[in-house]
Amino acid sequence: MTNEQYVDIFIVGGGINGVGIATDAAGRGLNVALCERNDLASATSSASSKLIHGGLRYLEHREFRMVREALAERELLLNKAPHLIKPLRFMLPHRPHLRPAWIIRTGLFLYDHLSRRNELPGSKLLRLDPEDANNPLANSISKAFTYSDCQADDSRLVVANALQAEAKGAQILVQTECIQAERKDGMWQLTLKNTVTGATSGIQAKALVNATGPWAQTFIETALHTDSPRKLKLVKGSHFVVPSMYAGDQAYILQNSDQRIVFVIPYDKDFTLIGTTDQLFVGDPREANMDEAEERYLLDVVNEHFKKTTQSEDILWRYSGVRALCDDESESPAAMTRDYTLELETDAEQQTPLLSVFGGKLTTYRKLAAAAMAQLESFFPDCGSSDTASSTLPGGDLGGRNYEQWQREMATQYSWLPENLMERLCLAYGSRVEQLLAGCGAVEDLGQHFGGGLYQQEVAFLLDTEWARSADDILWRRSKLGLRLKPEEVETLSAFIAARLD
Repeated sequence: MTNEQYVDIFIVGGGINGVGIATDAAGRGLNVALCERNDLASATSSASSKLIHGGLRYLEHREFRMVREALAERELLLNKAPHLIKPLRFMLPHRPHLRPAWIIRTGLFLYDHLSRRNELPGSKLLRLDPEDANNPLANSISKAFTYSDCQADDSRLVVANALQAEAKGAQILVQTECIQAERKDGMWQLTLKNTVTGATSGIQAKALVNATGPWAQTFIETALHTDSPRKLKLVKGSHFVVPSMYAGDQAYILQNSDQRIVFVIPYDKDFTLIGTTDQLFVGDPREANMDEAEERYLLDVVNEHFKKTTQSEDILWRYSGVRALCDDESESPAAMTRDYTLELETDAEQQTPLLSVFGGKLTTYRKLAAAAMAQLESFFPDCGSSDTASSTLPGGDLGGRNYEQWQREMATQYSWLPENLMERLCLAYGSRVEQLLAGCGAVEDLGQHFGGGLYQQEVAFLLDTEWARSADDILWRRSKLGLRLKPEEVETLSAFIAARLD
């Protein structure tokens, strides 16, 4: 990259909002580049509850517009990425001392009807039998409400958008930090730093987008040397994963006396994901970790609801993410709005726009991107219209078949693959699985086996086409196999990656 290179829009931040804006902008015919100082989805976007949902609990805070928008996006994203986003049935155990049944029924009625629902069944009331061996809930819980939402592979959703942006002409630069941005001669003069080699380079852009998530305020203050238009509150959310707590593919949403809720969600077939917390955070978001109080909080809520108790020693993986919320002076982190705010600022000549993204949710990333481009399009009078509402994400084009039918056809086509491996590859890559398996006709053709069903063929595919650069990139974001590989297998994988990238 040379100082002479020019782009229309330069985006800082490789989370879901950054890649969403890159996809929208590149699809309009604009010249786009995006940089991420670590890996795509390496921060907040891979530390979520793995859900595409309307946000049932936000109805209590009267965030009706946000919930309506999220519900509409939920339906749309099911069609954009049928391999990455799946319908999920939730059970909400009724606990009368926390919320009367009529309040829950009213909330679920709104949830069912705030937006058109084509593919997901509505809510209903269930009577529970404490003697039923298939009922994992405590005997004191006699009824529950059920409703629909969706589960998502959050970090692969980020990668899919980056792939789509690249296919439309965008440059995606990982391990690249924007360390300085200044306006000069009607352009943004940007200085980039390779976080591996330390080498610096320059690029010019007409517009700059700050999509750095919890670093949005810090980026403005350090790279631009000016005051941020918004003050942020950082809120930490923590989750942990344990072996499967119950049979069945249903999820649970648990009420608590502090008016918060906790999700209990099937995860990767053999595990259960539990979270999240809401705790004000001060410090570097990269150093966020679950503390003992958060762990105890989640354990207490879960053990209050389930027959089988879960203890600290059962936890296989803990992770925490920090989201940046606009400081709306709410009394508690749980009450702070999850809606997004976009701030557009220009120079005195109404040129060189800076668009900063504050807040946002995984579910509404596409709407956020469209809103961002609505603010920027006046600076690019020749740009086209957005196609993100109608286009599928890479891997999502299944030739008009539903996912189950398509997967059965893939299982037949690649009958030489172990069933569990084929199922995982289909979920991760969708129709791109044929590109991944090109030239292979037997398990031996997949090359070295690193453990957990991860073979050399897939690792090379991730390094060559998906910007993976480390074992963590592959195991915890691209494949979700971090829970399955032994430490010595991770070392072998790391050595292979280092040698291949050398």
